[in-house]
Amino acid sequence: MARTQGSHSGITGPRVRQAALQLFARHGYAAVSMRQIAAEVGVQAGALYNYTPDKQTLLFDLMKTHMDELLAAYDALPDREMPYPALKAFTRFHIRFHAERPEEVFIAYMELRSLVPENFTRIETLRRAYEQRLEDILRKGVERGIFAVADPRIAAMALIAMLNGVNTWYRAGGRLSQPEVQDLYWEMVRKSVAV
Repeated sequence: MARTQGSHSGITGPRVRQAALQLFARHGYAAVSMRQIAAEVGVQAGALYNYTPDKQTLLFDLMKTHMDELLAAYDALPDREMPYPALKAFTRFHIRFHAERPEEVFIAYMELRSLVPENFTRIETLRRAYEQRLEDILRKGVERGIFAVADPRIAAMALIAMLNGVNTWYRAGGRLSQPEVQDLYWEMVRKSVAV
């Protein structure tokens, strides 16, 4: 039910972000207008500017929130000093976290090109911080002689790309449960770094 311009007490920042998230994931950032976001929320377009200055800010906010939550959730995992348990935990965490947020993941990877340079740099810094956590695990395993990885940085990016691929095909209720998928991917990851 559409509201009139004067009756937008029901709008909240989270509702605006959720509408933008769904529309950006469905149609792409470039194809979505502020007017469409307003229609999704059920208000006149002008009312959105009480919650965000522009569409770019909405996109950046969605991406930054996703990366902040990703880093916080990973950092909250129990410490694992040994490289193999740490790598296994990373693998399972990455699949689980991303499977629960398909729209956020899609936007985080497909809409980087839509960010203005300053926002792109800030998101890339957060992405690099996450990649660094995996790179550190790999480097520690190499230093202890239990991983055979020629370049931990390249290996970290390759493993993350492989793990990201789960989101393109996995569907709940399919042939494999999410824990089964995590087990299968862990075997592939383990074999890819084994001495």
